[in-house]
Amino acid sequence: MRAIKFIIPIMIIVAWASWALLGRNYTDVPETTRLYITIGAVVVSGIISYFLFPTNEEPK
Repeated sequence: MRAIKFIIPIMIIVAWASWALLGRNYTDVPETTRLYITIGAVVVSGIISYFLFPTNEEPK
């Protein structure tokens, strides 16, 4: 269980922020394209956070 408690919230925040910014600033972009951009951002942020957070959280 590799820092799932951090990865899922990060992905949710990125999805919300991406959808909000694309909906507010780029209304001329079709909705399906905005959805694909949001999904891509969520996947990339999930992969990056998966590798950035440590595997073992050992107390010092």
